[in-house]
Amino acid sequence: MILSRGLRLLLALGLLVLALLALLLLLVIGDAALNIQGRLDAGPAWVRWAWWASLGLGSLAVGGLLWRLLLPRRRAAAEPAPVPPPDEETLVERIAEVEALGADTTAVRAELAQLRERRAAGEVHAVLFGEISTGKSALVRALLPGAQAHSDVRGGTTRELLRYRWTSPAGDALVLTDMPGTAEADGTLDDLARDEALRAHVVIYVCDGDLSRSQYRELGALLALDKPVVLALNKSDRYSSDELAELRQRLVERLAPFPRAQLVSVSAGGRRSALRVLPDGTEERVERLLPAQVEELGLALQRIIDGDAQALERLRDSAVFVLAARRLEQAHAAARHAKAVQLVEDYTKKAVVGALAAVAPGADLLIQGWLGTQLVKELAALYDIKVRKIDTELLLELVQQHVGRTTTLMLAVAGNALKAFPGVGTLAGGVLHAVAYGLIFRTLGTALVTTLETRGELHPVQTATLFKETLGDHLDASARSLARLALEQARRRNPDA
Repeated sequence: MILSRGLRLLLALGLLVLALLALLLLLVIGDAALNIQGRLDAGPAWVRWAWWASLGLGSLAVGGLLWRLLLPRRRAAAEPAPVPPPDEETLVERIAEVEALGADTTAVRAELAQLRERRAAGEVHAVLFGEISTGKSALVRALLPGAQAHSDVRGGTTRELLRYRWTSPAGDALVLTDMPGTAEADGTLDDLARDEALRAHVVIYVCDGDLSRSQYRELGALLALDKPVVLALNKSDRYSSDELAELRQRLVERLAPFPRAQLVSVSAGGRRSALRVLPDGTEERVERLLPAQVEELGLALQRIIDGDAQALERLRDSAVFVLAARRLEQAHAAARHAKAVQLVEDYTKKAVVGALAAVAPGADLLIQGWLGTQLVKELAALYDIKVRKIDTELLLELVQQHVGRTTTLMLAVAGNALKAFPGVGTLAGGVLHAVAYGLIFRTLGTALVTTLETRGELHPVQTATLFKETLGDHLDASARSLARLALEQARRRNPDA
């Protein structure tokens, strides 16, 4: 940069003035410092030390203030706000919204109706929950000697919900539900047990040893809802007193973060086989009748019943609302997926019709490009996802690049599909390209739906990759259905062909 002579003289003059002002300021400060120093030397020593101490503290304070002001602050990571549990009024409003989309909410309405029935009955519900073979049914039999709950040495004997009425030591009535055990090989009954656990006021989680990772995860999911839980250590008679004390200590530590959980030791009793040595040295097998030890569990349940009844109802209702909201979202997702699939099929048909209607060279590319953009927009709107124009353009460009490398394959598959329809005649050329476009749009739409559902946003590269990976799936069956559609549309346009 070249400065003019006048501007250089002006800058030099300004620099000279600043230098003179700085020198003047330095002289004034120096003179004041010397005068102060002289006065301090003439005065008492304590005044001198007090002056310098005050000056040092003041300098530190000013320096600290400047440091805080000038230091760039780090933005605290914003913690996600806790999602409040749903309430009944919000759920009813949400049901109406989801039903307007065509979703089946029968299960959700039945869930809320059952909750109202239980409220009206005024009964306290407790469930026995836990993995298979932990002795839940035997525990019911120990609590209710006259109950017809069946237990078996084979895991997973209970295949349905069995309800019994139990009277606590204080005379309170309780509905006790024995449920299928979780962690079966096929896991078909796990959801049944989990859902019923959410509907209950109290959960008795039964284990027969230290908690495994899956057990702790199941237990933690219940405790996260602030639901009263009694962890019942069953078959405690198998342990020595020292082993039982050590095991209880480990379980208490696991329950420490959850104030509404408590631990009890129980034994369902029953018969145990043992060998007895006779005086002559021979052995015989005998069966011993072991008494049930369920008093600690009964007292724990009584303490819960005697607590805040309104809080117990509120916690039960909140858990049921969580269950109902989960089912409602599942119904919503199913309805939305069905609409998305129908939308993909509609645009696939439009692509076929557009390819047949394109007569000018390159017109089919313009038509399909517009249809592709509209397909992305409508699917994104269906899933309430904002999509940038640049992402849509990038996706279609990536898809077009891959289609260019597979055009021969698409046309070959379309040609094979048309062989199933003899007498195609002069329609073959246009129909061939229409079927190929239909295959492309159906695959693109399926990839888009999968991406939007699993990721919650549009990822052009990932969607294009999924398109590439799934383009060859079920081509023959898809091509035949599209060939039938294309021929119908072509014959409507050209009845004489």
